[in-house]
Amino acid sequence: MRSTPARSGPAADARRVRELLVRLSRRGSLRDPIGGSGHGLDLSPVQVHALLWLGTGGALTMGELARHVAVTEKTITGVVDRLERDGLVQRARSRDDRRVVRVSLAERGEAAWRALDAEISARLEGLLALLEPRDRRDLVRILARLDERLRPAEGAAAPARPGTARRAGGRQHERREDA
Repeated sequence: MRSTPARSGPAADARRVRELLVRLSRRGSLRDPIGGSGHGLDLSPVQVHALLWLGTGGALTMGELARHVAVTEKTITGVVDRLERDGLVQRARSRDDRRVVRVSLAERGEAAWRALDAEISARLEGLLALLEPRDRRDLVRILARLDERLRPAEGAAAPARPGTARRAGGRQHERREDA
């Protein structure tokens, strides 16, 4: 990829960051380090992402899991079907609203999540070991700052998420397609 001329400002920096991310993504070991994990578990990248979300955040509705994994609710149903068939997750209907189905890790899924988490941590440690200690601290500081600035302000309306719809009057509501 051709290097862009040095200019200052967010647009030039965005081009340079994009360029670098594209170059890094072409290295096989860096391509989707999360989805590429779990080779011994015979899981697809979407299944890996689903297990990681459930292991990190606990039980989720089918709709929440679909949004986190960035797939449709129809797709997540098939993903959860296969994970459930393999004994990695379990479904439970909500007592308050029988249309809502929550998915959580089964015992075997907990073990798989721990293995995935350890593998991803090891991969990240290896990647970060390529940097000097000061650069690692700077990277962590910058990522923490981005996280802080991307969080919606308390009390402010959060931006619309995929899988939500607007009611008359502009209010958001969750779709009831979780069952």
